[in-house]
Amino acid sequence: MRILFFLYLLIVPVLMFSQEKTTSKNNLDMNTKYSSINDTLKKKKAKVATIDQYRIITLEHDTIYADTSLTLKSAYKQNHRRKDNFGLMPFSNIGQTYNTLQYSLTDYSPYPEIGFKGKHFDYIEASEIRYYSVATPFTELFFNTTINKGQNLDSFITLNTSKNLNFFVAYRGLRSEGDYINQLVSTGNFRIGTSYSTTNRRYVLNAHFTFQDISNEENGGITTPNDFESGDPDFKNRQRLQVYLTDAKSFLKGNRLFFDHAFRVNSKEGNNNLYVTHQFNYENKFFEYTQPTVLSTVDNTFVQRFGESYVTNGINDQTRFEKLYNKAGLAYENILLGKFSFFLDDYRSNYKYGRIIIDESGRVIPDNLFLQINNFGGQYEYQKNKWNGRFLYTRSITNQSLSDLDAKLRYNWNEKIQFDFRYRNINKLPNNNYNLYQSSYVEYNWSNNFKNEKINQLSANVYTPWLNAEVQYSILKDHLYFEDVSTDAQIAAQTQIINPAQYGNVINYLSVKASKEFKFGPFGLDNTLLYQKVDQSDMILNVPDFVTRNTFYYSGFFFKKALYMQSGIVFNYFTKYYGNDYNPVIGEFFVQNKKEIGGYPLFDVFVNARIRQTRFYLKAEHLNALFSKSDYYAAPNNPYRDFTIRFGLVWNFFQ
Repeated sequence: MRILFFLYLLIVPVLMFSQEKTTSKNNLDMNTKYSSINDTLKKKKAKVATIDQYRIITLEHDTIYADTSLTLKSAYKQNHRRKDNFGLMPFSNIGQTYNTLQYSLTDYSPYPEIGFKGKHFDYIEASEIRYYSVATPFTELFFNTTINKGQNLDSFITLNTSKNLNFFVAYRGLRSEGDYINQLVSTGNFRIGTSYSTTNRRYVLNAHFTFQDISNEENGGITTPNDFESGDPDFKNRQRLQVYLTDAKSFLKGNRLFFDHAFRVNSKEGNNNLYVTHQFNYENKFFEYTQPTVLSTVDNTFVQRFGESYVTNGINDQTRFEKLYNKAGLAYENILLGKFSFFLDDYRSNYKYGRIIIDESGRVIPDNLFLQINNFGGQYEYQKNKWNGRFLYTRSITNQSLSDLDAKLRYNWNEKIQFDFRYRNINKLPNNNYNLYQSSYVEYNWSNNFKNEKINQLSANVYTPWLNAEVQYSILKDHLYFEDVSTDAQIAAQTQIINPAQYGNVINYLSVKASKEFKFGPFGLDNTLLYQKVDQSDMILNVPDFVTRNTFYYSGFFFKKALYMQSGIVFNYFTKYYGNDYNPVIGEFFVQNKKEIGGYPLFDVFVNARIRQTRFYLKAEHLNALFSKSDYYAAPNNPYRDFTIRFGLVWNFFQ
């Protein structure tokens, strides 16, 4: 990873700055030729590409443009996920899992997946892959420091070999040691893809391949929270805090081949068009939990942290998952009526282990769970004047009961005011690890036949120059979750037994989120506030009532406007609640009602700067940890990170 980073630093600047930039900005037409904006051999004829010719396209064909500006919104994404983490509570080390504070961030698919959702925050799904069309080769280099030894790098390049054919390749690598024993993180996300269309756009193709691996040393949390909270200077060295697991490790890897293409039947595009569409997705995943030493040590006493095991050492639990998805359809497009699509799909998955387990009671835990599901469905898309809508309905035609109704509507009042509405009704099959799991730990083996989850969601968003607001109301029935089923004797012995469960009653969830930025000359105050309310008979879906982020900052130009800088302080806070705990054996969070987390402030101080297309980020994270009580947790027994200073940059090249 370091070699790749230094190659960028040495080679790319040579390529960039060895060429003169004498092209006039008045020549902006790049529709006929992709000439480099730095090409001196054609400097008399070369034409400068505008930023709207560097297009980024989603799977649903929504388009945005490359953005090299320095804003608070881009600064919030200066992390290894490259996303705004509001509503998520990170664990102490970079690249570990996140506790979910904002439940409305949860995304649903009606199809069953492998599970182990606590390990998927760093996994890039097919819907998250972007496709490109660029006038000249476009490169982005992201770098960020981590916790103690390590580095975080995300390198990306895309180019059009012609107006109709684009390629991109990217690699994200992370290695972070962390502050605590057995906490090393090492991840890699490789992506390569292409976009192609014929000149008359009769045929259009988007395709990508990914290979991803996510490796985490798992310490199971600290064994003595009192030592952490005591303020004893000896325990400021976090390596002195005892943890449950000193050699355990989880590993998730997966690769995916995906393409989505369409062919227009009529040779020329007209007022009425007929398309043949096809989408293909093959993905396999592998999850492994290893623990060479079975017994844990707590205050010089041996503890069976996860209960009895079939082996005395060398826990090695492996889960394999393969998925094959095909969707074929016909689409009719009318310039006045919109676009009507009808499709059939075929979903096949095999979730498997290498053995069959028969326990002492004679219960059989099978070695695989094979599913084949066929659906039919339709979609209607409408876009005219200020209205934009997409309405999707799918339903199974095989024995499984599965359905998905997803209606989205957008109204653009003007360029600055926009309203979004969405209704979704899902009848969702359980993820596979709810129905089947095998482990060397005796009480971590199960075979279930849970009901489908039923989710009703209604949401509305409004975006204005004065206020951005989001409201979501959800009704959950037959909600699936993991719970602690340890007996009192096991709890006293610090043994943790986690099993899946299904809640038969209804859960009502409401969230209201508002954000507003105030500016006073060179000063600004950016505010985001989230309110959540859950109506339930039992404590199953637990979230904080309030989550807030407030940023006060100064911004301005320096050195004859060659440098743009932002500097300020970020305040994060969420109210106390019974936050979910994390179990490394199953890679999932589980419900608990023994310990509250939250109710403490987090202050970050930052300086951000931009020179041309390069943005620099310097942040002192959790500044108040230097003088406040150590009572900050991301989950019970898993502290949030201490004070640390981190540096990062994003470097763009338009070649």
